[in-house]
Amino acid sequence: MSGQRLREVEQQRPLLAGAEPEAGARGGGAARLWLVRDGCGAACACVTWVLVLYADFVVTFVMLLPSGGFWFSVLNGVVFNSLAVLALASHLRTMLTDPGAVPKGNATKKHMESLQLKPGEIVYKCPKCCSIKPERAHHCSICKRCIRKMDHHCPWVNNCVGEKNQRFFVLFTMYIALISSHALALSGYQFITCVRLQWSKCSDFSPPVTMMLMIFLCLEALLFLTFTAVMFGTQLHSICNDETEIERLKNEKPTWERQTRWAGLRSVFGGQPSLLWINPFAGLRLPTFLPKRTRRGGAEFSV
Repeated sequence: MSGQRLREVEQQRPLLAGAEPEAGARGGGAARLWLVRDGCGAACACVTWVLVLYADFVVTFVMLLPSGGFWFSVLNGVVFNSLAVLALASHLRTMLTDPGAVPKGNATKKHMESLQLKPGEIVYKCPKCCSIKPERAHHCSICKRCIRKMDHHCPWVNNCVGEKNQRFFVLFTMYIALISSHALALSGYQFITCVRLQWSKCSDFSPPVTMMLMIFLCLEALLFLTFTAVMFGTQLHSICNDETEIERLKNEKPTWERQTRWAGLRSVFGGQPSLLWINPFAGLRLPTFLPKRTRRGGAEFSV
């Protein structure tokens, strides 16, 4: 290509002569369901759901229902279960949303010519997924794709946290931190109540079972609260500074114009501040499970 240069990021490899952009990444149409095929990530995601459901079981059936206070049980039950639903919805949207994957195999001679690059302009190519690598994109060895503004790969959501799903990950960490704090507060109140009543009327379970369930819940809540609170603060700091975790760890000098704090928050959460910022259901579209087949190959809804 005269007047055009293509620089590979890690090693020298020629452009693919016949490769085309991935069908599932082409513009238009309904949303595609994104799912990373990683056994470890799938197991961690399932463990996350099991632990949240366990906490909901202990809070509801061990603490609130046996309680003598009707409004106390109703109010705390509604709050805790609502936060749990929002946390799990945020987890699902983080896991099943395309984080900003660059179309695989689009670094072809035909596609390069269609970009109409200026003479001497450098375009970077990822040698691992054979795609044109945009600025601030990084290759994920687990997703096997280049991800725009990739922050990190989180096994607990079985996905990368990137340009398109960072909002849901922030909401997930926030809601998990909130229900962990609520569970700890209820556990403390329940323990005081059981000691005052000598464990006779504080639970429908036997005292040893009640104690074991509450101890495990407290340990789980402390661990989750510490982890998610730190991640929530780290994510907000990265968004406000317009810098991903990978860029911070690599100490990369910004070649882009940094956004202001409010501009960064609006770019991630969308629009002006409103309740939609904390609603994981906002903008939800049902994915297409059986897209039209445009070429030979497997299903296009997973990587």
